Amino acid sequence: MYKSFKLALSAAAFAALATAGTAWAQTEMRAIAFIPHKHPVMVQSHEWVKRVNAALPGKVKINYVGGPEVIKRYQQWDAVKNGVIDIVFGVFADIQDRAPAVAASWLSKCTLPQERKTGAYDMLAAELAKLNIKLVGRVQWAPFYLWTNNDPKKLSDLKGLKMRTGSLYDKMMTKLGMVPVTMNSPAVYTALERGVVDGFGWPNIGPRQRGWIKKAKYVIDLPFFHNSNMGALMNLDKWNKLSAGVRKTIMDVTIAYEPEMVAFYRNQADDEWKKLNPLVKKVKFSAAENQQYIDAAYETEWATLTKKVGAAKVAELKKVTCN
Repeated sequence: MYKSFKLALSAAAFAALATAGTAWAQTEMRAIAFIPHKHPVMVQSHEWVKRVNAALPGKVKINYVGGPEVIKRYQQWDAVKNGVIDIVFGVFADIQDRAPAVAASWLSKCTLPQERKTGAYDMLAAELAKLNIKLVGRVQWAPFYLWTNNDPKKLSDLKGLKMRTGSLYDKMMTKLGMVPVTMNSPAVYTALERGVVDGFGWPNIGPRQRGWIKKAKYVIDLPFFHNSNMGALMNLDKWNKLSAGVRKTIMDVTIAYEPEMVAFYRNQADDEWKKLNPLVKKVKFSAAENQQYIDAAYETEWATLTKKVGAAKVAELKKVTCN
C-alpha cells in the first residue's frame, strides 16, 4: 500500500511539474516582412523584435524568418489572419480592400503618441480585429515621394508616366494622369532599366541603396503621407492566448519604442538627403500646382474612403487623425 501511495504521489508530482512546465514554456512566434527583411526600410522592425525578446526572456521568442520569399507579400495578410504566420510587418494599404478605414493610417496628421490618445489607434485596431489581426504598433515612419526619369517642369508633365506602385499611391497617381503599375520592390530596378516604368513612389531611404536613382534621378520634393503606413501585426488568436502580463509588456515596449523609432527614421532621412542631394534633382512646381499635387494625395483618398464607408465615418476618422 505504501508503495502504491508513493507511486501515486510521484505521478501527481510529475503531472504538477508538467503543468508548470507548460505554463512557463516559452512562446515562439515567427515574423515576416512585406519586403525583404534586410531592406533599409525594415531596420526598425528588427529593433522592435529585439526589444520584445529582451523584455520577455524565457516567455516570448520572436523569430524573424524573412520576407516575401517566405510568403508572398499579398498572401501575408491571409497567412497572419489564419495563423500560418504569427506576426507580419505589413503596410496597411495592402488590406484597404477588406478594411477600407485603414486608409486613415497614412492620412493621419497626428503623432503616434497622439493617436493612442485621440482614439485613432483604437479605431484602426478595431478594423483589423475584424480580420482576426491584432495591431500591436507601428514599426516604420517616412514621408513618401514620387521619383521619375524625366524633369517635370509643370504638373501636366506627369501625365502618361508609368509609375511603380505598391497599392499606396494608386489613386494619387491616377488623379495626376499617371499610370500606376503594381509590382514588388525587388522588380523595380529591372523595370526602370527596361522602360516598364518611368518612376516610382517611395520614401527617400532605399532608392540610392538599390540603384533606382540611376534610372530615375528626379524627385518631386513635395512629401506626402507623413505618418506610418506599416504595422507590427499579430494573429489575434495568438495574441489572446498570451497572458495578460505578457500582452501588457509587449504594449509597454511598443509604446516606448514608437517615438524613438520615428526619431531614428527622421535622423536617417536627414542623413540620406545629404547623400542624395549631389545625385538627384529636386523638383517643385508653382505654388498653385504644388497644392494640387498634395490635394491629389490626400483629398482623393478621403473622397474614395467616403464612398466606401460614408461621410459620417470619414468625419469621425478625420477627427481622431488630427485632420
